[in-house]
Amino acid sequence: MRGFRSNRLATGVAAMALATVLGAGTAAAQAEGPTWDPNTTVALPSGDISYQNINEAIQMADVWGDRATGAHGTFGKFPANFEAPLHTHTFAYHGVVVSGVMTNPFGKAGEKNPPQMPAGSYWYVPAGVPHTTACVSNTPCQFFFDSEGAFDFVPVAAE
Repeated sequence: MRGFRSNRLATGVAAMALATVLGAGTAAAQAEGPTWDPNTTVALPSGDISYQNINEAIQMADVWGDRATGAHGTFGKFPANFEAPLHTHTFAYHGVVVSGVMTNPFGKAGEKNPPQMPAGSYWYVPAGVPHTTACVSNTPCQFFFDSEGAFDFVPVAAE
């Protein structure tokens, strides 16, 4: 198995994400890369996850694969009350809220009342679908997402 595939159930992604971030026992997550061995387990405590600043607001940390070049599983952090601008991605992705409350307004004009997603919630964005991703809580948000392709951010002009 090469990471999480798009046909995996969201509950598997949610369980791995929550167990890793919350430091639950010996959470096992598969890693991918030059030294990846599908027969070797990986336990990565939350304190050992290294985040990089994507910009002044967003942080990301790959836990398997490489989001710059291909398939990956990545944690992200948004500050409280933050919304990313309208955008698309070249590849579809699955997301799970780990902490905080998030929304994902879809469409060029954005949904007027997107569902609020507390910790444990799941979302999916097909490739090329315009959307925003937002932390709507007064506390920062953390999430996990995975994709079969490299991560990109393609801005979309609002109508």
